[in-house]
Amino acid sequence: MTEVLGLIMARGGSKSVPRKNIKLLAGEPLITYTVKEAKKSKHITRLVLSTDDEEIARVCKRYGAEVPFMRPDELAQDHVTDLPVLQHALKWLAENQNYRPELIVHLRPTAPFRTAEHIDRGVQMLLDDPKADAVRSVCPASQHPLKMWAVQPDGALSAYVPEHVFGIVEAYNMPRQKLPKAFVQNGSVDVVRTGVVLEQNSMTGRNIKALLMEELESINIDSPLDWQLAELLMQMRNDALKK
Repeated sequence: MTEVLGLIMARGGSKSVPRKNIKLLAGEPLITYTVKEAKKSKHITRLVLSTDDEEIARVCKRYGAEVPFMRPDELAQDHVTDLPVLQHALKWLAENQNYRPELIVHLRPTAPFRTAEHIDRGVQMLLDDPKADAVRSVCPASQHPLKMWAVQPDGALSAYVPEHVFGIVEAYNMPRQKLPKAFVQNGSVDVVRTGVVLEQNSMTGRNIKALLMEELESINIDSPLDWQLAELLMQMRNDALKK
C-alpha cells in the first residue's frame, strides 16, 4: 500500500481574519472541515498537523489528526513559504519516527468546501501517472489573464501577457468566450511526490497535473468577505442536508 501523508499546515497568526483557523464557521472551527474530510479519504494513510499554536493542536487532536511535533517559531512567521514548513515535517518524521511517505497531500485549512472525493481524485491521478511530479487543484479563473494589464512607469498600459504568447491580436478587446480557457490554483488540494519536495526543493516539480474543481467548491478564505461568503454557503449546505 502506498504511504500517503496528509499534512495540514496552520499557523496561529492570521492578520486578515484573526484566529481564523479555529474561528467558528457555521458552528464548527474552520480547520475541522479539513480534518474530517481528510479522515474520510481512502488514500491518506496518516494525517499530521504542523502548527505553532497549542489551541489549534488541541482542536485537531480532538477530531483525529496527529500532532507529533510543534512547529518551530522561525517557521511560523508571515514571510515563511510553504516549502520549508513541509520539508521540516518530512525531515522530523523521518528522523524521529523513521516514517517516509511516498506522497504528500497538502491540505490548507482555509478550503472548507474541499471533500474526501477531491482528495482521493488528486491522489489517484498521481498514482496513475508515474511521470507526473504533482497534482494541483484549479478552478476557472474569475478574471481572464489575457485581459490583464501592466502599468508602465510613464503611466502607459501594456498587455500583462505579451501578444506573442498566444498569438491573439488585442486579446483584451475580445469576448471572454473567444479566449482559451484559463484556470487558477484554488489552494484546496496539492499532491506531490516526497522526492520532489526533498530533492528538487519544490512544491510541484515541473510535470503538474490539473485537478479540476468547480468555483463554489474552491472558496479559499483569505479575507472577511471570503468568510462571509463561506458562512452563507456552508449554512445553506447544512440546511439542505437536514431536509
